[in-house]
Amino acid sequence: MDTELLLVEGMTCEHCVMSVTEELSEVAGVAGVAVRLVPGGASEVTVTTTAPVADDALRAAVTEAGYEVVQR
Repeated sequence: MDTELLLVEGMTCEHCVMSVTEELSEVAGVAGVAVRLVPGGASEVTVTTTAPVADDALRAAVTEAGYEVVQR
């Protein structure tokens, strides 16, 4: 298993966490999602995968949820 850390802006509450988690969980190869919510800042989203997953696929899932992945 591999992990990828994404920094996501715009998340402010548990509903935001659920939306991002749901979208990322639908990406093929994603086994788990953990979020450290930082209201007003960049939240840390750790994605655990069972197979290689393209960064673009993860970014697209976050965008679909209505949020933005920012550079580390």
